[in-house]
Amino acid sequence: MFISFKGFIPVVHPSSYVHPQACITGNVIIGKDCYIGPGAALRGDWGGIILEDGCNVQENCTIHMFPGYTVLLKQGAHIGHGAIVHGAQIGRNCLVGMNSVIMDRVELGDESIVGALSFIKEGTIIPPRSLVVGNPGKIIKEVSDEMLSWKTKGTALYQALPKEMQQYSQVCEPLTELPADRPSQEILYETWQLSK
Repeated sequence: MFISFKGFIPVVHPSSYVHPQACITGNVIIGKDCYIGPGAALRGDWGGIILEDGCNVQENCTIHMFPGYTVLLKQGAHIGHGAIVHGAQIGRNCLVGMNSVIMDRVELGDESIVGALSFIKEGTIIPPRSLVVGNPGKIIKEVSDEMLSWKTKGTALYQALPKEMQQYSQVCEPLTELPADRPSQEILYETWQLSK
């Protein structure tokens, strides 16, 4: 669902996919090849929200801000299921883990990873390639090349998903029983994890 606010109408590049059960309000700009999952709320009423190319905001995430702030997700930012980003800037190719909370004026450095269920307090500046976990979030080590490769490959799946959703998804009624010829999901969609 898209809602205008005080003359601001959301802008979404046609290569991106916003699920019909997501809510995008006001001053929100979504770049190329972005995926916005069901239940996500991006509310640009008191400030702006900018998603650069290749970002994903998964199911039940919230992005908002205090008045006058702009939330920026740089290219390839990956916001896991249920996370909250409030008035923060998320660096290029970062991962924010599931159900994490990133508070106002946080600057998450490029290629950083925030573990699931972490809380990063207001005004925290995180250097690039930091692995942050806990409540309050603490840097425990540098993101290794292997970890960064894992993150980047996972995000690539979400960067391909908008085109697949546009091509293959449609509203339907459920079946009442499982067809005998239903193919295996692994056969239909071999991910990078299965090819290891």
